[in-house]
Amino acid sequence: MRTAHRVETVRAAEAALMTRLPEGALMQRAAAGLAAACFSLLGKGRVYGARVVLLVGSGDNGGDALYAGARLARRGAGVTAVLLGDRAHEGGLAALRAAGGRVEADDPFEPLATADLVLDGITGIGGRGGLRPDAVPVARAARGSDAVVVAVDLPSGVDPDTGEVTGEALRADVTVTFGTYKPGLLVDPARSYAGALRLVDIGLGDELPGVPDLEALQHQDVARLLPVPGAESDKYRRGVVGVVAGSARYPGAAVLAVEGALRGGAGAVRYVGGAADAVIAAHPETLVHAGPPDRAGRVQAWVVGPGLGDEPGVAEVLASDVPVLVDADGLRGLDPALVRARSAPTVLTPHAGEAAALLDATREEVEAGRLAAVRELAGRYGATVLLKGSTTLVCGAGAAGAVRVNPTGTSWLATAGSGDVLSGLAGSLLAAGLRPVDAASCAAYLHGLAARRASEGRGPVTAGEVAGTLGEAWRDVRAGE
Repeated sequence: MRTAHRVETVRAAEAALMTRLPEGALMQRAAAGLAAACFSLLGKGRVYGARVVLLVGSGDNGGDALYAGARLARRGAGVTAVLLGDRAHEGGLAALRAAGGRVEADDPFEPLATADLVLDGITGIGGRGGLRPDAVPVARAARGSDAVVVAVDLPSGVDPDTGEVTGEALRADVTVTFGTYKPGLLVDPARSYAGALRLVDIGLGDELPGVPDLEALQHQDVARLLPVPGAESDKYRRGVVGVVAGSARYPGAAVLAVEGALRGGAGAVRYVGGAADAVIAAHPETLVHAGPPDRAGRVQAWVVGPGLGDEPGVAEVLASDVPVLVDADGLRGLDPALVRARSAPTVLTPHAGEAAALLDATREEVEAGRLAAVRELAGRYGATVLLKGSTTLVCGAGAAGAVRVNPTGTSWLATAGSGDVLSGLAGSLLAAGLRPVDAASCAAYLHGLAARRASEGRGPVTAGEVAGTLGEAWRDVRAGE
């Protein structure tokens, strides 16, 4: 599992570790890992003679860049430092000069024009609010060059704690981060500036708290959580999920939600809604009932909302005593007090526009501050919230514990009906007995993985094709592929 920690947590861990280390040892560890990543990126045999430019700010990231630059210079690279702060790390500057590196005093753009690799050490994890105006032209020149841009700890100009980008930032090809991931590296919009991520262990592990601020599941985590039927399993032990979805106008939403539930491992699916004929035609194994939901039969979880339009059902489902997932039309005008009063867990799965309506905010505000939005929703509704989007986030009820960020997915998922499949999939995992935060995050993981598989080598996919690939995603997770 990848874990990320806020700046104040990282600072405290570094301070505790530095009391037991010689002065400067922590920076040397970071610089050694950074230089090793640069050696790898330049390629075997290509370090000697390579042209490397260091963009150096006033903070510790500038010092990391200078010490790493010194290591590169000792291996034969031509290293030039461009100083963009009101001061620079004295020890790092001395080390660079001693290794044969130089400081560009006149024209910062000249070395960038021919650079093979640029180290972005302009701002560190203490930076906020985008690049300073005097650094913007240099950052643009670096990004416009043919060089590989490597961010030191995180791209300059992004917020390390929230992932927000409120000004100009330098987009990296690779980010080499130290000790632990920072939340902004895993959450859009900042994530899109980070490029490929590499983590350098500098010894913070024992100093970091057991519960991170953000975590991202990996194959082995999902495989451990997914339900597997035993020899004595029957459809009720595997979980029966009820689906209240679809309408005369949107029958496809019901079909896709039911398919997501079936392919999510549900022992059975009970359907209630206005699209029964379409559901039975596509999935004859579905148990269809005319309604209302409380008369449909035994279920272990409900999914309500996809394609429902103005049809009834949301209030009846929320009155039940089993876990409920609310999506799409079910979210319109949802009363926080009604959700908070439930005796059983609730999962909300809005996209940014739906989240904005629930928060009385704009879509742009939600997309710019995704972490804040998912936490506020989880706290306001007392529900687990899965916020869909370019970075899908899952926050536990009441905003408790670490927020989970989904590392799988593809932009091809931005297609009609994909959210309906996700809702059914998550509902089946709820019915199987997974904790709401586990059901939501495992569903997002499998859904994204299936979309990658379906689009691999071909591009556009439909929601139905994503659903059809869920079995392969399960297999990949089980196999650790």
